[in-house]
Amino acid sequence: MKNPQEIAVLHLEDDPNDALLISRFLEREGIPCSITVTDTKETFETALRERNFDVILSDFTIPGYNGETALRAARNLRPEIPFLFVSGTIGEDKAVEALHSGATDYVLKERLDRLGTALKRALRESSERTLRRRAEADRKELEERLRQSQKMEAVGQLAGGIAHDFNNLLVVLQGNSELLLLTEDGISLEGKECLKQMLATCQRASNLTRQLLTFSRKQPMAPKALDLNSILPGMLQMLRRVLDSRIRVTCDFENGLPSVYGDQGMLEQVLMNLVLNARDAMPGGGELAITTSAECVQKEELKHPDARVGQFVCLAVRDTGSGIAPENLVRIFEPFFTTKQLGSGTGLGLATVYGIVKQHDGWVAVESKPGKGSAFRVYLPVRGSAVPVTGPAAQRSHSVPMGTEKILVAEDDDAVRQITARILVGLGYTVLEAASGKAAMEIWRTSKGDFDLLLSDVLMTDGLTGDALAVSLRGAKPQLKVLLTSGYGPIPKPLENDEVQKRNFLPKPYSSSELAQAVRRCLDEH
Repeated sequence: MKNPQEIAVLHLEDDPNDALLISRFLEREGIPCSITVTDTKETFETALRERNFDVILSDFTIPGYNGETALRAARNLRPEIPFLFVSGTIGEDKAVEALHSGATDYVLKERLDRLGTALKRALRESSERTLRRRAEADRKELEERLRQSQKMEAVGQLAGGIAHDFNNLLVVLQGNSELLLLTEDGISLEGKECLKQMLATCQRASNLTRQLLTFSRKQPMAPKALDLNSILPGMLQMLRRVLDSRIRVTCDFENGLPSVYGDQGMLEQVLMNLVLNARDAMPGGGELAITTSAECVQKEELKHPDARVGQFVCLAVRDTGSGIAPENLVRIFEPFFTTKQLGSGTGLGLATVYGIVKQHDGWVAVESKPGKGSAFRVYLPVRGSAVPVTGPAAQRSHSVPMGTEKILVAEDDDAVRQITARILVGLGYTVLEAASGKAAMEIWRTSKGDFDLLLSDVLMTDGLTGDALAVSLRGAKPQLKVLLTSGYGPIPKPLENDEVQKRNFLPKPYSSSELAQAVRRCLDEH
């Protein structure tokens, strides 16, 4: 085994005396070397394939072989290694031709005083080329990470927009179905059953949009201080029921793990999706390892584009499954991207993981090779205070409260506005409709602010947001109650504080019961 300070030299030389002479000359020059001498085509090319060298020295004339052929072999097998001819027979023309063919330099045996300088220069230039290649590779990798990050951000924006529009459609479908079910006359039992199936389908579609909003980081959170070690065992107990008996599960949870602030349901979903993803990668069984650890990420460890320096809790899920092909590895977090057979998955499992972890201000690092399994490492920041709350879903209730107050409904989607108004009128309220923020301002002016509640979409096409509209109207009437709604999920900014925001936000799609509860709760606030 060579000294790390030594230069590994492969020397092609058929004359043992010349080989010894060159070795001693390098020693006198103060160049520490570990020299492997070969004298045939077979030994030379075998050494090239099986061992690593820093430089190649070669005679030009070898019985049964020659320097030109050796140069071609070296350039084919190890093109990055400097190649120097040390010969007494190479002429000027051949030397120039060799340089054009890829040789680094040449030294005549009668001028070995040049060898030390030539060797050092060749090694220095080789080192510089290696550094340039690494820098170029790093640059390309960073550019690819940036492109991937930008693509994921764009896909997230698209997913959020699709979810918003889809949620508006679901409000209409769900609201009309519920109104029809309340109508006793003219609807057969079969028709009512069809309406119930439509409502159930709306609920499944709502779950799908919730996953899209999670990916786009617009799903509301209800964070609190969490100890992952305390919630993971219960989840694993449930997940073991869906795992193949041939999958061996091992757990290693670090003692004294710091708390993280997060939404317990969302983080449980992260573990569930990662475990199910690992299960699908091991149809014939295998090993699944789940670990937690506290990690201090240093500057030199920032390899992931979202990584940063600080204290983190790491949840790792490793499997011994089929692994992920390199061309698929960069796409695994894209919504609806899946390598599974048609009907075997929606392609939203890992996209949901990505969205949840990003929403928790963390990142997911992935290592995988085909046939070697995969490792997903989820990093969550250790925090000193809770992350901002973005509004939980309205609480469900079986009772449907009514009222007689006057409500201004501002919604730029005609169908959503109309079904919302119909539901509220059916509950006893007096309702005026506005198709935009500016239209709401005009109705407010002509009605002289005679409203008890503003129910407004957050984003409207005329650019006047629901919260800006609310601030303006409450400036004229401070006691006005405000209920904001959106298919995106969160409110852009709270009206006063997190608690007000939680109470006064209704995410789409909402049922008639959820609408009734939210409106009544808002109106009854002191």
